[in-house]
Amino acid sequence: MRFSTVFALLPLIGAAFAQTNHVVQVGPNGTLTYSPSELTVASGDTVSFQFLSKNHTVTQSTFASPCSNMTNADGTPGVDSGFQFVANGTTTFQQWTITINNASAPMWFYCRQATPVSHCQKGMVFALNPTAQKSFAAFQAAAMATTAANTTTGTTSNTTTGSTGTTGSTTASGTDASPSAVTTGSASSASHIKAGGTAGVLLAGVAVVAGLVL
Repeated sequence: MRFSTVFALLPLIGAAFAQTNHVVQVGPNGTLTYSPSELTVASGDTVSFQFLSKNHTVTQSTFASPCSNMTNADGTPGVDSGFQFVANGTTTFQQWTITINNASAPMWFYCRQATPVSHCQKGMVFALNPTAQKSFAAFQAAAMATTAANTTTGTTSNTTTGSTGTTGSTTASGTDASPSAVTTGSASSASHIKAGGTAGVLLAGVAVVAGLVL
């Protein structure tokens, strides 16, 4: 009787830890888009960004400032994939994955590529769990109306660690077609991190993201 009770509980335990991985294409068919451009996900779900063309980023911003890097209350930057260059004819694509710990907090992202044009100002933005009050359409419209004050041109060196959930460094020449973009750590290494006061692990490009209220 005891054994049957234990086995009956196993499916419930598995369901409690179940998660869904959502795939987002970055720059499909050479376009300045994320596809899909918005997602509604559950806490514990993962989102995998597949870089398919050019030289893009997935960079966290805020609803109020769509084309500017987000800074947390403690001064650390928001999550950022770094530049991911994709050469013509590539058949194996880089993938960067984040885990969502708090689905009640919308998250906003943009591409910070600015050469030859600002991708963000062209509408290359993405939303996780947008709301009726803060919709993807409103976020994209604000991005296309903004200035490129914080998009990236030239050579950028960016290292992010700690509560944002990414680790490693990125060096990139900020152009659509430059092969000089080199990423180390942020999408390939395994490293212990701390997210929102809870220890997490970055494995094969999986970034743990604490719930951030924007």
